[in-house]
Amino acid sequence: MRASGWPLGLQLATLALSVVACGPTVDLTKALQVSEVSTGWHDAGVVDGKNKLVPSIAFKLTNTSSETLKALQVNAIFRRTGETEEWGSGWLSVARPDGLGPGATTALLTVTSQLGYTGTESRHELLQNRSFVDARVEVFAKYGSTQWTRIGEHPIERRLTGR
Repeated sequence: MRASGWPLGLQLATLALSVVACGPTVDLTKALQVSEVSTGWHDAGVVDGKNKLVPSIAFKLTNTSSETLKALQVNAIFRRTGETEEWGSGWLSVARPDGLGPGATTALLTVTSQLGYTGTESRHELLQNRSFVDARVEVFAKYGSTQWTRIGEHPIERRLTGR
């Protein structure tokens, strides 16, 4: 017998959705500590006969909350200095099978832009080109169904990173 006029399947789906929606809320600006940040220009190889460099960021995240973060994602938005438009981006799922437990730290996470600079000069000369515009990256995190939360912004160092 059903207490409401709804079919049993719809009742169960509604119950499951309400359980997910009522999970613990976590303020990611306080629950995640960003550490070991390193930025630079990643050697993206040769494209159409030209050297390509793209902005990159590497970092670790530590869960400083008392909750296990199971559905954690990171998004990095790259912008050229002085510009507001997105120049490139990268997304990572940080989830482990059992989540990122309280006090746990991720392995080194690396995000590179798909857009960058190309030229016939050497990679070092590309960084010194007078038309070169520096960049910055904003890092956002998302836990479960929450909104994206900005957890940091970093300038991209004008140096080469490994390939």
